[in-house]
Amino acid sequence: MKTPATFYHAGCPVCVEAESQIADALDPDRYEVELVDLGAQKDRIAAAEAAGVKSVPALVINGAPFHINFGAPMSALKS
Repeated sequence: MKTPATFYHAGCPVCVEAESQIADALDPDRYEVELVDLGAQKDRIAAAEAAGVKSVPALVINGAPFHINFGAPMSALKS
């Protein structure tokens, strides 16, 4: 069974580049990666916050959030 991984970002150029690198870096045989652009999918903000995401970009692997660079706080995505 693959480990779930969700990459949350805001859709900015830096985040899109990070998305590409994350998708390439995680072994597809080990990880089921979901890419979520919170700038375009605002309905997913609550789930990201529930997973412990405080800022984006962030990667949540198996329920544990890992923050990558400080791009934007979650509050900035809500406006």
